[in-house]
Amino acid sequence: MDQSTTLDREVAHHAALDARLVEAVGGIRLLSLTSWPAALQSPFLASMASGQPRLPHVEYPTLDFSDARRTLAALTAECDADHPLGRYVAESAQSWDVAAQLLEGLGTAAVDACSVRLFGSPEQPLPGNGPSTRDAARHFIQIATELDHELLAPEEQVPVSATALQLQLQGDLDAFFESRIIQVQLDPQLVSKAAAGATRLRLRTSARFSAYDRAQLFHHEALVHSLTALNGREQSVLPSLALSSPRVTATQEGLATFAEQITGSIDIQRLKRISLRTEAIAMAREGADFIEVYRYFCAAGQNAEESFASAQRVFRGVPPSGGMAFTKDTVYLRGLVSVHTFFRHMLAEDRLQVCRWLFAGKMTLTDAITFAPLFEAGILQPPRWLPQWVSRANGLAGMLAFSLFANRIRMDQLLPE
Repeated sequence: MDQSTTLDREVAHHAALDARLVEAVGGIRLLSLTSWPAALQSPFLASMASGQPRLPHVEYPTLDFSDARRTLAALTAECDADHPLGRYVAESAQSWDVAAQLLEGLGTAAVDACSVRLFGSPEQPLPGNGPSTRDAARHFIQIATELDHELLAPEEQVPVSATALQLQLQGDLDAFFESRIIQVQLDPQLVSKAAAGATRLRLRTSARFSAYDRAQLFHHEALVHSLTALNGREQSVLPSLALSSPRVTATQEGLATFAEQITGSIDIQRLKRISLRTEAIAMAREGADFIEVYRYFCAAGQNAEESFASAQRVFRGVPPSGGMAFTKDTVYLRGLVSVHTFFRHMLAEDRLQVCRWLFAGKMTLTDAITFAPLFEAGILQPPRWLPQWVSRANGLAGMLAFSLFANRIRMDQLLPE
C-alpha cells in the first residue's frame, strides 16, 4: 500500500471520528446551561434598592451526560496520537468530557475545578512566564481608573439604543458578506449585552451601547466568533471546527480581542471591563458572595443592570454564596497576549499564512501550526471569509513589525526622570 493511500485512510478514519464527536456533544451547551435566567435580575435589583439585599436563588438542572462521555472515551481510544488529526480529535473529546463533568456538577465545587481545567485561573501566569493574569488585570484597572473619561470625546459618550445598533450592525455585516449571512436580532431575555452564533448576533433589547461597541461587536463577535464558525462549516474533514470546543476558548477570545486591538476598536474602558471580570473571579474564589461582587462592579462605575450581568458571569454554574467561580473570563487577557505573541512570531518566521488559517475554523494556536501540511495538501480548506485586516498582508506585517521593534525599546531610558 503506497503512502498516499495510507494517508487517505488515516484522514478518513479521523474524519469519521470527528463526525461522531460532533453528534455526541450536541447537548453539551456549556454557556447556556450554566447561565442564570434573566428573571433573576429584577428581584435582586429590587432587594438592593430597598436596602435589604438578598442573594439570588438559583436552581440548576440535574444533568446526565454519561452516554456522551462514553462515546467520547471510545472515540478517543480510536485516535492515533501520532497523527495531527488524531491529536486534535482526542484533545477535543477530552475537553468536551471535562465540560460534561462541569455540567453534571452544577451548583457544586466541581464547576470551579472543571472550569479551572478548561480556562485556567486568575493566578495563572501570562505566556512567557510573565505576571499573573490577575496582576495584568489590576494594571489595566488602575490605568483606566486614572484616565477615567479623559480620553473620550463628547460624541463617544452618547449612548446608542439596541434598536439603532441593530440597524447599524446589520448594514455593516450585509456589506461585508455582500448578502444576509448573519442576522442581527434583539433579545429581551439575554443577560449579557450581546451574544454571537454562526448566523445570528443577538443584542439585549434593554441595553445601551457606546460608540465603540459597534466596532467591537463587528470585529470581535461577528468577524471572529461567527466567521470562524461559518468557515468551520466549510470543512468536510473536520466538521467540529465549526463548534466552540472548550479547548479553543482562549484562542477564540484572544483572537477576537486582538482583532479589536489591531483595528483600533478597543478602548481603555473595554480593557477595564475585561480586567474587572478577572479580579471579580479571584474575589469570588476567595470567598466573596454575589452581593459583594455586584457591589464591586457598581463601585467600578457600572450601572446596576450591567453590574448584575457582570456578576452573573462570575457565578455561572456555582452557588451565589461565594468560594467558587466560573473562570472562563480569565482567558481574555491571557488569550490576547498569546495571540499577539503568536502573530509576531509567525511574522518573524515569514509564516503569516498560518495566521490566516486560524480563521478556517475554531482551533487553537497549536492546531494552526500542526494543520499546516493538511491545508497545504488541500485536506483542510482555507477560510472562505477573512476580515480585511488579516487579508491585507502588507498592513498586518507593518503593524506587527513595528510592534516587534518597539518591544526592544527601554522606556525608562527615553523618558525624563
